[in-house]
Amino acid sequence: MRVVVGLRNPGSGYEGTRHNVGHEVVARVVERAGESFSKGPSRLRAMIARSGSGDQATLFVAPVTFMNRSGQAVRAVLDYYKVSTEDLLVVHDDIDLDFGRLRVQVAGGSGGHNGIRSLEQALGSNEFSRLKVGVGRPPGPMDPASFVLHRFSASERREVDLMVEDAADVVERWLDDRQRAQEQAAHRGRDG
Repeated sequence: MRVVVGLRNPGSGYEGTRHNVGHEVVARVVERAGESFSKGPSRLRAMIARSGSGDQATLFVAPVTFMNRSGQAVRAVLDYYKVSTEDLLVVHDDIDLDFGRLRVQVAGGSGGHNGIRSLEQALGSNEFSRLKVGVGRPPGPMDPASFVLHRFSASERREVDLMVEDAADVVERWLDDRQRAQEQAAHRGRDG
């Protein structure tokens, strides 16, 4: 079984923000699969969608904890379903990646991302796959923590919608060919 997590802050006030773009991607994959999120077992503190069966099953996870507590929800899901970090993909925003770019990476640091930091602490490891979604750097002296809680501008939104579709393609590819998913992500946003 594989687990794909879209990091987010719960609640309508956070929908459409840069910090929630990881969840947007995973929600799009779930929608394409003809599935929907429903409340998981109460101890998981997550919404769950399931696709496939047996060894080909994938759990899609939307934590109902806030971003800086994501690790608690993800750890509970992995323990409950007996899934190793090797079969975990976390989709999240990244301000150090140019706007519109995608990157698949295994391991590495948190880059100051509170959700990733929480996962590393809860899992006791950074050895999991991430799909980073580039949301760009904050303008001027703006605090990055404030920047990621802002919604995308109207002019950015069209590109974000395309990026979410491309990122959903990468998630689907990761489920059956991780190397190709990495190449596909790296190609996104390059000229030519």
